Amino acid sequence: MGRRDDVSGEPPGGSGEATNDLEWTKDLWNTVCCAGVLLATLLLLDWGSGRIAPWRAALWLALAVLFFALLCPARLSAGRDWLASRRLGREHRVRTDLLVSVRCLEGASLRLLLRDALGGRVEIDPEILVRNPQLWFRLDEGARRAAADGSLVCGATALQRIARRVDRETARAVFRASGLE
Repeated sequence: MGRRDDVSGEPPGGSGEATNDLEWTKDLWNTVCCAGVLLATLLLLDWGSGRIAPWRAALWLALAVLFFALLCPARLSAGRDWLASRRLGREHRVRTDLLVSVRCLEGASLRLLLRDALGGRVEIDPEILVRNPQLWFRLDEGARRAAADGSLVCGATALQRIARRVDRETARAVFRASGLE
């Protein structure tokens, strides 16, 4: 069991197994397919127009790699008292039991920004939490502990909205599985 005075930002010792985003591999495969289709389309257009050249093929390959890097999904994982988001070799981690704020960022897509007392910061898509109730459970468990300790000063409303949505989607899944929908 992790100690409360351990503020290293690393997963507490004896934290049990980590829970991962179950659909990450599917999302990654979709990203690879999109980049591959872009590359194939550009190469076919060049070949059809008779303007294909090695330097142009290298340019199209670089464009497809950049497209992949922009679309590559973050891999979300959580354990007891921590949540991590890994994107192309860089990992961001927060201690959920030391959360100080949870904010919804609106823009092209809704994002959830989590900050802990150690300066850790993770930005995630709330849809991942809805699709993976185990990840939500790990986050909620730590956030409740942070709220009880008084460190979570901002974000209870955002967490309640996500909790209602997770509960609603879980109930729908149960009804679908039992044939009651």
